[in-house]
Amino acid sequence: MVNGVKETIKQNSLDLEFVNPNTEDGSEMWKLVNQSGVLDLNSPYSYLMMAKFFNKTCLIAKQDDKIAGFVTAFILPEKPDTVFVWQIGVAKEFRGQGIGTKILKNLLTCEGCKNASYLEATISPSNQASQSLFTGLAQKLKTKYTISDCFPENWFPVQGHEKEQIYRIGPFA
Repeated sequence: MVNGVKETIKQNSLDLEFVNPNTEDGSEMWKLVNQSGVLDLNSPYSYLMMAKFFNKTCLIAKQDDKIAGFVTAFILPEKPDTVFVWQIGVAKEFRGQGIGTKILKNLLTCEGCKNASYLEATISPSNQASQSLFTGLAQKLKTKYTISDCFPENWFPVQGHEKEQIYRIGPFA
């Protein structure tokens, strides 16, 4: 559950609280990404903005007062039934424990996502971890997923960025 209700992940004895972020959490989300070594680091402003203006469709997982992971997301204006995941991150010491899946499942129960029937994210072909996370989530939710092209390589202003594909999961209840 979300909004301050604690949920225990039994297989790891972690007591995590899933809550919508507040503005101060934006800084901690940026730090988590900066320390990850694998996630695309956006400007500190972007995390503050997501935590302030899109906090109803974003979620953090906390153990005590430490952020174990987060997801930043928003409802697509042209698709009000779709939550678009901009970024998901799990702190190094919490990886491999199913927290990413738990965060996404809890995101779908947030007040800001209550009308969503689909979840979308862009993922590059080499990002096996994210591909597994989203396809695995579709299996756990017993729903379908599709993959389609979104941004070709030549659209990126820097050389060497892979194309991005849209993973679309749903419908789910």
